Amino acid sequence: MMKNVLLGAAALIAATLPLVADAQTRGRDWVVLGMRLEPPNLDSTANAAAAIAEVTHYNIYETLTRINELGAVGPGLAKSWTISPDGKTYTFALLEGVKYSDGTPLTSADVKFSYARAAADNSTNPRKRYFTQIDKIETPDASTVAVTLKAPSSFFLFNMGEPSAIIVSEKSAAGNQTNPVGTGPFMLDSWQKGAALTLKRNPQFRDPGAVPLQRVTYRIIGDSAAQVAAVLAGDIDYMPIIGAPETLQQFLRDPRFRVLVGTTEGETLLTLNNAKAPFNDVRVRRALAHAIDRKAIIDGAMAGYGTPIGTHFAPHHPAYVDLLGTYPLDLNKAKALLKEAGVKEGTEVSLKLPPPEYARRGGEIVASQLRKIGLNVKIEPIEWAQWLDVVFKQTNFDLTIVSHVEPLDIGIYSQKPYYFNYNSAAFDEIWTKANTALSVEDQTRWLQAAQRKLTEDAVVVWMFQLAKAGVANAKLQGLWLNAPLFINDMTRVSWSN
Repeated sequence: MMKNVLLGAAALIAATLPLVADAQTRGRDWVVLGMRLEPPNLDSTANAAAAIAEVTHYNIYETLTRINELGAVGPGLAKSWTISPDGKTYTFALLEGVKYSDGTPLTSADVKFSYARAAADNSTNPRKRYFTQIDKIETPDASTVAVTLKAPSSFFLFNMGEPSAIIVSEKSAAGNQTNPVGTGPFMLDSWQKGAALTLKRNPQFRDPGAVPLQRVTYRIIGDSAAQVAAVLAGDIDYMPIIGAPETLQQFLRDPRFRVLVGTTEGETLLTLNNAKAPFNDVRVRRALAHAIDRKAIIDGAMAGYGTPIGTHFAPHHPAYVDLLGTYPLDLNKAKALLKEAGVKEGTEVSLKLPPPEYARRGGEIVASQLRKIGLNVKIEPIEWAQWLDVVFKQTNFDLTIVSHVEPLDIGIYSQKPYYFNYNSAAFDEIWTKANTALSVEDQTRWLQAAQRKLTEDAVVVWMFQLAKAGVANAKLQGLWLNAPLFINDMTRVSWSN
């Protein structure tokens, strides 16, 4: 049966995807990746969809700082920087000889434009708060930029390496959604909507010899069986996150492939609309937390790949607090809390599920678990565009499941408005102290306080940390194992001899 499914999936790929040379004929300077979701556009300052950065970050666009596979911050377009004694002014020295793919030289004015654009009233930047904390930007010369913050921010250098902080030119910024122009080693070659995007080497890149590849193609393959078939057939060289992780076992036994399992910043949540009854009652939110069996979800939806979490923080981070014991699985306790809050048995709630397998598969399990405490859960599968509009933008939902993959994004709980509608002055104060801490010790103390406050308020039900479980051709080297950012950095990827 599996063989027939895979053969059918392979036929579907051949019929629907654009012609790309096979592994034998496309050369050793071309890599083809698979992607579950197609990006809605190619401007990571215009939309929160993680798929945009999966294609563009560090490939097309660059940032002042650069975050590596281990999550450490280093130089990017800024070769160095100094920080004032009060922790508020960062003076960056830019690399020389940098050009955009259209030939326009990079200058400090581009940094000022990019950050001012991100902070503007009409900004659609998903991390606008990073830039509204800026007090002023000075450009004493073309290669120097001084950014002064309203208050110290211990996360500033890290934040400026994220996809929301890309440096773009005023000349081309308006067209970046469909015709991206950046300073990175690649530029857009073609985009066949619904099928594939191909990047080609940027002839203006400052150090072309440092980038082994000439082309990178991203194929959109939503179906899990089709992903497996494409890898086995050599139609794609790398699937960074395989849709059906239970299929990885067959690749572990095949020397042609390498299975890559690492960590991510993806907290997978059962999100509750805190502004909508009955979820505006903390007793109801705590009841749901007691009803969820995380291990059953990880095993059933993710083939065991995933780490249970009890708050919004990555377990690999030094400041992580293990709060799993706060709401142990206890159906009787959950039922008692619902009764205390006046929630009648059989109350109907909607669970809107976006396309990823962790949501669709996990949602079936979550719905079954919540029915055990008397909730009538109605599952509503929706596409990403609808999720972004109805759930994320309009906040028209009861429950949903999604992975938040941005690094160190616990600060979203102080963001207003934000789709789960949490409002706590106490948390906001804690987050301000974490964000303005000037020592690692102080930052850690306040980050841990933030985790405890969120868990106390049961803002959402934190289920598991998403694993980065994928498969690649065994001859590919230079791929990231971990995902401190949800990106596919192709700048150092090459084929072994």
